[in-house]
Amino acid sequence: MNNPILLIIQREFLTRVRKKTFLLMTLLAPLLLAAVMIVPGILASMPEDDKAIIVLDEPSILLPSEGTEQFSLDYLNPSEFDLELAKQFLRESDKDALLYIPSGNGWDPDFIKNNVLLYGKEDIGIDLQRFIERQLEEKINNQKLIQQGVDPEVVTQTKTQVSVKSFTLGEEDGNEETSATPLKMGLGYIAGILIYFFIFFYAVQVMRGVIEEKTSRIVEVIISSVRPRQLMMGKILGIGLVGVVQFLIWVILSGTIYTVVSTFIYPEIFAQQVPMGPDAPDLSQVDQSNIFAMINSINFPVVLGGFVFYFFGGYFLYSALFAALGSAIDQEADSQQFMLPVTAPMIIAITTAMNVIQDPNGPLAFWMSMIPLTSPISMMIRLPFGVPVWQMALSAALLVGTFFGVVALAGKIYRVGILMYGKKVTWKELYKWLKY
Repeated sequence: MNNPILLIIQREFLTRVRKKTFLLMTLLAPLLLAAVMIVPGILASMPEDDKAIIVLDEPSILLPSEGTEQFSLDYLNPSEFDLELAKQFLRESDKDALLYIPSGNGWDPDFIKNNVLLYGKEDIGIDLQRFIERQLEEKINNQKLIQQGVDPEVVTQTKTQVSVKSFTLGEEDGNEETSATPLKMGLGYIAGILIYFFIFFYAVQVMRGVIEEKTSRIVEVIISSVRPRQLMMGKILGIGLVGVVQFLIWVILSGTIYTVVSTFIYPEIFAQQVPMGPDAPDLSQVDQSNIFAMINSINFPVVLGGFVFYFFGGYFLYSALFAALGSAIDQEADSQQFMLPVTAPMIIAITTAMNVIQDPNGPLAFWMSMIPLTSPISMMIRLPFGVPVWQMALSAALLVGTFFGVVALAGKIYRVGILMYGKKVTWKELYKWLKY
């Protein structure tokens, strides 16, 4: 293997995979990811803390409501208790909270809705407060309907839920696909986030590797045998290969851990994650063919191919920029003045991700997916929705062309800066290096 770039790739790859930090991160990251997916289910399955609430209901709004299994209501007699006595009763009892509903001008909804008080021995939880608000809103709304001569049961019966089935109309007759917008939104957003984190994580490793070799003076020995541009490309490709191996290990281990836990250890937890109760969907009535049609409407080969292309394209583009920055400075602390301008396009792409998801074929989405510095994230978000072939080809061509242009410019900075020590570099100085 006489090619110097291949030798550098081998050196970068073997040096990093043999480090304890690589092994530690490779093993811990899937555990953390699996924990993020599993722990919420475990916490959701834990029994909730029941609350006992004392109610001083002067206008008798809530009567005869008995609360719920989590929130129980115990009523005080308004003829025997006022607010101060009820507070004292709460302090001396084992109850958790006191709800006070004043009568005001009789049964006046407008007065009551602004004067209800809730006291707790500790800070009132948001669930308890929402429960009380929902109960009172329902009672007050029903009372308003009665005052207007309307039966609340009639209003309840007139409420109708409408379910609209959406389709994507093809260019030919009969070529219709079931729309899967929520699924596409989730897939696009997750893919864009993954692209962002992986590009940033591994591109920064390139910069740190360059700084380490520069400060240790190892680069002076390496430069005697290879050209600076060959060293830069070898480092980029070597660390990129490390990223691919680490990513594949993460996917395999995370999937294995999640499958084992959900199947053998805590299967009941994952069963409980299906919505239950009166508002839950009737799964027996779900059109299974409609679900498969939604999944089939996504072109997964294009999405996976786009993920691989934009992962490598974005990584190569930004790693070349970070390699140039690493060669221009002596310490990582000096990189802060250059980091923001370089990473700003990625940050903009992430902050506009929701706008792109909401209108994946709009002008903002189009231009964000064409600009090479933002296209790895923005185009990845658009791909599940279906992107015209000419737009994908144009975006890919611009990204590849920009990469070669950036490599040429970064190579000039790298060639000069890699052997320069003890000098604070400015943007003006970098511009001079580009003209050498």
